[in-house]
Amino acid sequence: MTRNRWIQLAGLLVIATIILLACVPIQPGEAPAPPAAAEETDSSEAVTADSGDTEAEAVTSGNLGVPQLSGELISDGVKPPFRTSGFSTDFSRRTVEWDEILSGGPPKDGIPAVDSPQYESIAAADEWLEDLEPVILFSHGDVARAYPLSILIWHEIVNDEVDGLPVSITFCPLCNASITFARDFDGQVLDFGTTGRLRNSDLIMYDRQTETWWQQFTGEGIVGKYAGEQLNFLSSQVISWGDFKEAHPDGDVLSRPNMPRNYGYNPYVGYDSTSRPFLFLGTPDPRLEPAERVLGLTTETEAIAYPFETLEEAGVVHDTFGGVDLAIFHRTGLASALDTSVISKGRDIGAVAVFERQLGDQLLTFSPNEDGTFSDAETGSTWDILGEATDGPLAGERLTPVLHFDHFWFAWAAFFPATELYSPS
Repeated sequence: MTRNRWIQLAGLLVIATIILLACVPIQPGEAPAPPAAAEETDSSEAVTADSGDTEAEAVTSGNLGVPQLSGELISDGVKPPFRTSGFSTDFSRRTVEWDEILSGGPPKDGIPAVDSPQYESIAAADEWLEDLEPVILFSHGDVARAYPLSILIWHEIVNDEVDGLPVSITFCPLCNASITFARDFDGQVLDFGTTGRLRNSDLIMYDRQTETWWQQFTGEGIVGKYAGEQLNFLSSQVISWGDFKEAHPDGDVLSRPNMPRNYGYNPYVGYDSTSRPFLFLGTPDPRLEPAERVLGLTTETEAIAYPFETLEEAGVVHDTFGGVDLAIFHRTGLASALDTSVISKGRDIGAVAVFERQLGDQLLTFSPNEDGTFSDAETGSTWDILGEATDGPLAGERLTPVLHFDHFWFAWAAFFPATELYSPS
């Protein structure tokens, strides 16, 4: 075996050990330590779901559309080539080949979802969160909530209800994919857990009602009753803790579960600069480095990626995609959750946001300010990273947010191989 092959295998073993940390008890205050290997579990009708939900659709009014990626059902009678004990999934129904699904290490629910989330005040959370730490902001109705990545990096899924709307807040560290879904589906409320499986290095979830397996990256059912169906995406945004508490001083903050996890520490040290994504079978698209962050947009038939580096250089990018005039903001002051061992010390990657430029009868043109805000040329109003005018003639107005995704390039290109790559030229 060649020396390079040995190095590659050694790297994969290191990352496998890192992933297993997520399901091994760690006492608060301890640095992550290599655990014993997790033991894999053992085991042995066409449905069209009416997944539309008017309340969920109202939340995503700025959605350009999501791609219809689901392939045709594969009914070849071939059973899974891996052990499936503990699952009641209908394994006769699938839309992907079995060899695309790999074990990530932990067994079913080895990375435990947060099923009974508890919340605390801004003041309480400010005692343990630093201003630059990343949180997922999701708001609905009169409720705005922050979900720190320092918690989600250990749990990956939070099953919640926000002002009457059942949602799942999800984060796959291996793809840097933070995505929010509506849990209302086919006349029931789904609860999600982790299968312990990966596809294109991305989390495969399952719902506890039918045990269908769902691809987190695309929201597709890939194995089971709802294979070929798709969950509803909801708009959320990764911002800094400092920006959240300034914008929502009365907001709710997910509190740390009473579990022995080393919250605030990153078990995937240095992963956001990896050149070899964990358990990724494909060849990374060479147009960018595998772990370069991109902002992704989709329609039902198209996809485009905007490199964070390009957005940071410009501050604001104006573009038209899917027939919509867009303003894409970048603001420095957000730590990477996947860089250093202490999340709050991670390198500054910046926060991004996408909005429709049209506000009423005006098409606004934006430019960045040195203090991290933005100004429009038409009225001189000042805007924040959340798309709210904080000063000037339009103070109090809000831009329409557009559903977008912040992911690693290798994963975006793997799921959307025909994606366009934005270039300012």
